[in-house]
Amino acid sequence: MPINILGMIGVAPPSSASTVHIVGGGVDAGYITGFAQAHENSGFDAILIGHSSSSADGFLIAQHAAYQTEHLKILLAHRPGFAAPTQAARRVATLDNLIGGRLWLHIITGGVDADQRRDGDFLGHDERYRRTDEYLSIMRKVWTSDSPFDFDGEFYQVRKASSEVRGVQDPHVPLWFGGVSEAAIPVGAKHCDTYALFGEPRANVAQLMARLNGVAATHQRKLKFNVSFRPIIADTEGAAWDKAQQILAGVQQGREPDKLRARTPEAETARRLSRLIEDGEVQDERLWVPLAAAAGGSGNTTALVGTPDQVAEAIAKYYDLGISGVLIRGFDPFNDTVEYGRELIPAIREKVAARDAERQSAG
Repeated sequence: MPINILGMIGVAPPSSASTVHIVGGGVDAGYITGFAQAHENSGFDAILIGHSSSSADGFLIAQHAAYQTEHLKILLAHRPGFAAPTQAARRVATLDNLIGGRLWLHIITGGVDADQRRDGDFLGHDERYRRTDEYLSIMRKVWTSDSPFDFDGEFYQVRKASSEVRGVQDPHVPLWFGGVSEAAIPVGAKHCDTYALFGEPRANVAQLMARLNGVAATHQRKLKFNVSFRPIIADTEGAAWDKAQQILAGVQQGREPDKLRARTPEAETARRLSRLIEDGEVQDERLWVPLAAAAGGSGNTTALVGTPDQVAEAIAKYYDLGISGVLIRGFDPFNDTVEYGRELIPAIREKVAARDAERQSAG
């Protein structure tokens, strides 16, 4: 089946030439329009709109981006716990209607205490995931229940909850989920349609997929998977590696001195990425991990380095594992979006189509 190719938009031009994080920076409506349209014109299927405790409101960004494009799907990051789940469910269903069924919802519970506390959330890590479980249980009932319902939980209680608005998509807006801690996995496997993984070596990804599907099977469910990378491409492999070193130098130079000191990341996903360097700078054929180590595992910073054809082949090998989608974004976000559309995205689609044809003929 075809692979979903996602990108990610920011809301204002970045301040650095080697950008790790593209969430934040105020709001520039013209930039959002141009960035979303660049993704659509480059052949992306969807764009992620990220979230932080200080960034612009994602629901409004999603609506604006959708109105400036024709068919691009919107993967909206949403953090449970800051709105009533009944209210959030109606907001999601309303937006899905307004943008013609193009909405996906990415649930991010939050792995960094400081970011949660900026918005007044002082629950511990594992408590947040228990709350997310209840939150998603209520949201899904709002979207699907034919009659008012009650709910009594540790964090939420509702009486006669119902909604007059339903999403365009059946049975509801597709749910994505991020997080691979011991507290996260049971919740994500229970509720989500697509599990979002960061770019790790193929053996690691295969192990995670098997574990997650095992948990999902206890709920009579089977998951889809998406993997995220930061491709660094050039006309020759040597030029791509030179470019990678320049980006690494820019990331190291742009970091604040206190952040350069060794520290253990709070989020399990970030810990996993920052530890990859222990097994070498290059893993598999071209998975390059020094950027993840330099950034403390944050910001989806594992890179695939090479020519467009080489990077496309590396991504296709994850498709061989069973992933259904890939999120790709660069360190020069806007310009890399355009560059990916010239050769990388067509090459990914060509290699996936060839694999599908080969399996069909063999089977």
